[in-house]
Amino acid sequence: QVQLVESGGGLVQAGGSLRLSCEASAKIFGLNDMAWFRQAPGKQRELVASLTSSGSPNYADSVKGRFTIARDNAKKTVYLQMNSLKPEDTAAYYCNWPYGGSWNGRTYWGRGTQVTVFS
Repeated sequence: QVQLVESGGGLVQAGGSLRLSCEASAKIFGLNDMAWFRQAPGKQRELVASLTSSGSPNYADSVKGRFTIARDNAKKTVYLQMNSLKPEDTAAYYCNWPYGGSWNGRTYWGRGTQVTVFS
């Protein structure tokens, strides 16, 4: 089956930066949209950013101007560059593929990577 593996999370001081990566095993990775979600304790999972197969990004209002989503189809990887991090960005971050669609009737999620931002 398709597998997604996130990495790059960690502990960072407010104002710092991290870059998350999500590597996919799907052979048709480049033909579908991808997205990053996050979920903090006691809160619902929320969409952070999405990226179409043609390279068009969309961002949640809370991260506009601070986060950037990008993809490398040759490496079958999607990235989330996070700058000017705030304590409220603390959450488990998950990649999702295909975003807004399906492959073999399913949508796939990674196991998540934890981001903790302290003051």
